[in-house]
Amino acid sequence: MNIAAIPIKRPTIVVVLFTILILGGLYSYSRLGYELLPQFSLNMITISTPYPGASSSEVENSVTKKIEDAISSVENVKKIESKSFEGLSTVMLTLNSDADENESLNDAQRKINAIEKDLPEDADPPSLSKFSLSDLPIITIGATANMEETEFYDLLDKKIKPVLSSTKGVGQVNVIGGSEREIQVNIDPEKVKGFNLTLPQVVSTILTSNIDYPTGNLKTRHNRVLIRLSGKYENVDELRNLVVSSTDGIQVRVRDIAEVRDTQKEVNKIARVNGQDAIIMQVMKQSDANAVEVSRVIRHTLQHMETQYAGNHVKLPIVDDSSEFTLQASDAVMHDLILAVVLVAVVMLFFLHTIRNAFIVMISIPASLIATFIGMYLLGYTLNLMSLLGLSLVVGILVDDAIVVLENIYRHMEMGKNRVQAAYDGMVEIGFTVSAITLVIVVVFLPIAMSTGLVSDLIAQFCVTVILATLFSLLSSFTIVPWLSSRFGKLGKITGKNVFERIILGFEKGLDKFTHFVSDLLKWSLVHKGKTTLVVILLFIGSCSLLVMGFIGGEFLPPVDRGQFVVQLELNKDASLENTNLATQKAEKILGQHPEVTRLVTTVGQSSDGTFSTQETPFKSEITVALKDKSERKDKTTVFAAKVKRELQKALVGVKIKTATVSIVGGADDAPISLTITAPDYTDALEFSKKALDSLAKVPGATQIKTSAEKGNPEVQVSIDRDKMAALGITLQDVGLAMQTAFNGNTDGKFRAGAYEYDINIKYNAAHRLSIQDVRDISFVNAEGKRVRLSQFSKITEGTGPSFLERRDKSAAVTISAQAAGRPSGDIAADWEEAFTKIPRENGVSYIWGGDMENQSDSFGTLLIALLAAIILVYLILVVLYDSYLYPLVVLFSIPLSFIGALWALALTNNALNIFTILGIIMLIGLVAKNAILLVDFTNQQKAQGQDTFTALVSANHARLRPILMTTIAIHRYDPHCPGHRGRCGTKQRIGLGNHWRAYKFTAANLDCGACGLFCL
Repeated sequence: MNIAAIPIKRPTIVVVLFTILILGGLYSYSRLGYELLPQFSLNMITISTPYPGASSSEVENSVTKKIEDAISSVENVKKIESKSFEGLSTVMLTLNSDADENESLNDAQRKINAIEKDLPEDADPPSLSKFSLSDLPIITIGATANMEETEFYDLLDKKIKPVLSSTKGVGQVNVIGGSEREIQVNIDPEKVKGFNLTLPQVVSTILTSNIDYPTGNLKTRHNRVLIRLSGKYENVDELRNLVVSSTDGIQVRVRDIAEVRDTQKEVNKIARVNGQDAIIMQVMKQSDANAVEVSRVIRHTLQHMETQYAGNHVKLPIVDDSSEFTLQASDAVMHDLILAVVLVAVVMLFFLHTIRNAFIVMISIPASLIATFIGMYLLGYTLNLMSLLGLSLVVGILVDDAIVVLENIYRHMEMGKNRVQAAYDGMVEIGFTVSAITLVIVVVFLPIAMSTGLVSDLIAQFCVTVILATLFSLLSSFTIVPWLSSRFGKLGKITGKNVFERIILGFEKGLDKFTHFVSDLLKWSLVHKGKTTLVVILLFIGSCSLLVMGFIGGEFLPPVDRGQFVVQLELNKDASLENTNLATQKAEKILGQHPEVTRLVTTVGQSSDGTFSTQETPFKSEITVALKDKSERKDKTTVFAAKVKRELQKALVGVKIKTATVSIVGGADDAPISLTITAPDYTDALEFSKKALDSLAKVPGATQIKTSAEKGNPEVQVSIDRDKMAALGITLQDVGLAMQTAFNGNTDGKFRAGAYEYDINIKYNAAHRLSIQDVRDISFVNAEGKRVRLSQFSKITEGTGPSFLERRDKSAAVTISAQAAGRPSGDIAADWEEAFTKIPRENGVSYIWGGDMENQSDSFGTLLIALLAAIILVYLILVVLYDSYLYPLVVLFSIPLSFIGALWALALTNNALNIFTILGIIMLIGLVAKNAILLVDFTNQQKAQGQDTFTALVSANHARLRPILMTTIAIHRYDPHCPGHRGRCGTKQRIGLGNHWRAYKFTAANLDCGACGLFCL
């Protein structure tokens, strides 16, 4: 049986097929999870190595450089970035897009293990991790209670946190703020000296007296009993009364030389919600977990926890839930999808005149969309912005195939055929063309879906969703449309007897005028080919010049208004946490006075470094500000943030203030403009960065300019005279350990209370950790028992040291970053590059773009290659369709001309080229190619019937303009019967006249019909 005849002669096959597809699609839809964006990996490995108490320069030399050398031989490395903070080394390894992240992680781990023995003894073992968006918190909880601070912290950390951590889909739970219990042993150095003791001796005694020893067991013929020496402190008094030294019958106890307190740790972070003290808990999900489902389970768990601890008035409100934005965004796209279907139905009704005709087209849309869910489920996709956007935009494409097939069937019905024969003949005649125009869409998006890199990870689900829906659309147009047309097809007659028909006639009148206008324009163009060519060339050059002249900028991603922004405060480097907290409270008060603000979440002593991680800094704080819905405020988030920044700058003199909108994935938006300057010597990089920084300040649109080479932190620098130290019998290890314990503390000992353990922190009391003189006075005892002060063999001065040191690809580096305001980041970067490249620089100084420029370069290059591949594939399909190597060029020549409207639209709407607008242009290529195929195909048919090229072109324009208009309006027909279509034409012969579009035959003289302006014979 002919394939085209199957849906007509065996409709049960169509019913069964689409019943299976629809049921399978509905089941697949129920199993699909919600995500904001498709899961993608940045192919980045992070190596973190804590080195407590070390300066940034010591961290760089002793840790960072050694790790860089070790991992530099890992394969498929794109770049190596490192940051050396005070007490922490962070090395980031970015891999090529085609690298196996797990294999590279294992390779890096082996190389780190090989050099671990070369790292300082005091440094903690390096930890390796893969960067993932799952590292971002999906839920932030602002916990409060009517309890003692340490008890409340224990409740959260020891009871509630484990419950949340064990919840299905939860990967990690972080606790920020609060007061953790600690046993502090605050030593008085003067008393230690008076009793002729040393600090290491005191520390050793406290630690070695707090150990449980398994000492063996008792054995008999019948049983075995374990012997355990219980040496752990049972209470704080035991620690106070511990004998440190016993000489000549005189016992020196801990209480004689130190104050022992059961208290809380020194506060290094403060958290608040809406100005009220709170403890913040951040919940991160597992990489393969569904954020919406995890959020639902966490909410239920928190309600249960509040009920369980209601006696202590424990409140666990969720102050931020990323799944809410995910659902809002998904709902918005779903509403757009439904609206698109409704609008297409209305358009079809206007063009096809009857509900019956519109129904035949419209039934193919949900059938194709629902069946698409099967492919999404099997491929492991989720309902996210990209996949739903693909479903929304593909609605217009879905009606194309059905409209083209239906139009051809009705053309045959107008020839006098019955609807069954018309359905068969119409399907056979145009089946190959419909297949070709569908494959055009497929091959346009297929190269992008098959490419690699960040942009491919982002939009691959969009492309594959469009491909699946388009293929199912082809299936429905070959089955559902012929079947329904053969059973229910009917030529509609519009007489204007009711309001609806009069509206339709009015619509047709206007559309008919437009059709004739286009036909007249075509005829003029065919007669004046030279002028037409010149006008087209000028329009094309003019549209392309919009890019060159800067009317259309470039950016990686368009800004997203989530209704949230972050205010970052930075005081002087020597500011205490208390001073930072006071300034932050003033900022909170100012922000709280604005009616647009709905929520403030504050962390003092912590700042984001732009890579979704945080660094403890007592002179910095962050306030995450949530605003009302866009419909309830007059300013965009970026505008409101800029206004607030100016207001805060006036109120907080001397405080650096930065605002950044919350990105689409959460967290403060990274600076879109970023330039890393590298040099063999840090001084050369620093000097050139200052000049480049000055040139950036003069570029319009650059704001919140910042350099990584900030003023260093104040520090006490101890320069040891090694000869004197050796002569006095002191070792460097003795000095380092004693100073570290005195001023930073020793927390190796643990105090057990029930099932939990707390730190025993041994250090100098606060009165002896105030000034540089306390450093000079620290003393040591050599092997001969003589006491030696640090100042006897060291030079101790006050100075500054860099807050952190940066490296890129094993070279010293300085990064300059800025936000973009009012201009695309690509335009600002281009102007800046033109300026700083004129600045002379030392040999070896170079620069590397980061931020949006790096992403644009990689992503736009990927999209360009995919675009070229798509054009080649389109050409090959057309060669098969036309059996010619020449005719496909006619279609391809129309593609560049489609850019004219797209570029002018971007310029007039003040939009920039980004991955989404480029994606729209790529979709435009498919649509233009489809329409061109229809016109060229029908022109060839008319020429095969003996018409000359001129007549065939005009005929094709009349025959296909209206279906093209219909499909274009649908996302993006009807030539009414003209009762006066006779007279000057002579023979009155008409081909396919009726209430639908048709083909006309023309005389060589191209006589006009006076009644309606159409050609006839």
